[in-house]
Amino acid sequence: MNPVTGLSLGRIVIGAASVANPTMVTKAFGLDVEANPQTTFMTRLFGAREIALGAATLVASGRGRTGLVLLGVGVDGADAYAGYVGPKADGIDPKAGMLMTGVAGGAVLSGLLGLLARGGSQAAKATKATTKASKKAAKKASKRAGKK
Repeated sequence: MNPVTGLSLGRIVIGAASVANPTMVTKAFGLDVEANPQTTFMTRLFGAREIALGAATLVASGRGRTGLVLLGVGVDGADAYAGYVGPKADGIDPKAGMLMTGVAGGAVLSGLLGLLARGGSQAAKATKATTKASKKAAKKASKRAGKK
């Protein structure tokens, strides 16, 4: 299975679990629901985001899909950072921070691998096409400048 498809399906599953049973997911990430009951609210928001990003990526194609994967890599990178700084900045358990950083870091890696596997050649084609168009435009501009 393509890493992008797997990551998208994983987003939908964890998102649905987060919306349906936020307490379970919050505890699975090592956060203390009893000490901060508002974490379930934030988990539902996280779940909605994951469902939307996963579903949109699954149905997208071409540059749109590439853009959504890059968006996901950015979101997951921010999540990894939050897990990394969470123990000191927010007082979460260090093991929970490491778990969140690992999960989000794995998602970043999966997204990047998916881009290489699926979009690497497409990105190369797009880069070549852009370069070719730029050269053509520069050549036309040069000819026009020479005529003046």
